[in-house]
Amino acid sequence: MNTALRTTVAALGLALSTLASAQSTTLLNVSYDVAREFYKDINTAFVEQQKKAGKTVVVNQSHAGSSAQARAVADGLEADVVTMNTTTDVDFLADKGVVAKDWRQKFPNNAAPTTSTMLFLVRNGNPKNIKDWDDLIKPGVQVVVVNPKTGGNGRYAYLAAWGQVRAKGGTDAQAAEFVKKLYANVPVLARGGRDATGTFLQRNVGDVLITFESEVVSVDREFGTGKVDAIHPSASIVAENPVAIVERTVNKKGTAADAKAYLDFLYTEQGQEIAAKHNIRPRSEAVLKKHADVFKPVKLFTVEQYFGSFAEAQKTHFNDGGKFDQLYTVR
Repeated sequence: MNTALRTTVAALGLALSTLASAQSTTLLNVSYDVAREFYKDINTAFVEQQKKAGKTVVVNQSHAGSSAQARAVADGLEADVVTMNTTTDVDFLADKGVVAKDWRQKFPNNAAPTTSTMLFLVRNGNPKNIKDWDDLIKPGVQVVVVNPKTGGNGRYAYLAAWGQVRAKGGTDAQAAEFVKKLYANVPVLARGGRDATGTFLQRNVGDVLITFESEVVSVDREFGTGKVDAIHPSASIVAENPVAIVERTVNKKGTAADAKAYLDFLYTEQGQEIAAKHNIRPRSEAVLKKHADVFKPVKLFTVEQYFGSFAEAQKTHFNDGGKFDQLYTVR
């Protein structure tokens, strides 16, 4: 090979290498505790989709209690996207200037591609015969739940317990009394959803775990089928799973388009099907209807119905000195 040809080949190789490098992107999705298996499957499917389009993308994951994750991002963790389970955690980042102020308008359904609800997991055979909320305040029943100060799972459990009293025609005073009795039956508050599951199944603490509907699949995968029974209460709350691009990071890395493509993927039929596979409720009516056998009919109410907004609920119930601090006695 003559010198000129070698030079041309080397230049071509360098150009191709530069092109490949330019098309290679690494994203970090910072998410809530019990969504790790869901996003593991989402990431595999998204990476494959991008590969077919000629792009090399790597998606890394970080999971813990949602509020702890939001604080980590605010403190400098370089997430490209956040996928949380409460709007207050994204609003917190918007207030810090980390995500866009109008993050809800960036994607459909107020930037919440999926929802869930809270149900009960009981030990196989349901030895305490737990059927509905009132069974959780009976003497001798121990309830495992996430600390609402540290995780969205815990905040939704608290709001579901309060709201179901209102859904039956009760007053806020009656709801407060119910919640006080419920937390009197809580032996220990878990840090996050996965910690709560570990407390219930690995440490064998408690008779019932209040958690997201999606945790049924995770428990079956991690601990084996038949360990728990899922109990759908008569009423529960709609838990939205909001997502946002972390403007601070993508502007620095130049990954805005890739981050948007990643979150857009959650709304595709394939993304919605993956959600349904993980017992996470898809927004797509067609996909939801297709999996009607999985998503049992529950009387659902929204945060807005009984609490005004999640921001108002945060201020009234979960900020220091709020209703939760007034009702819960530390063990």
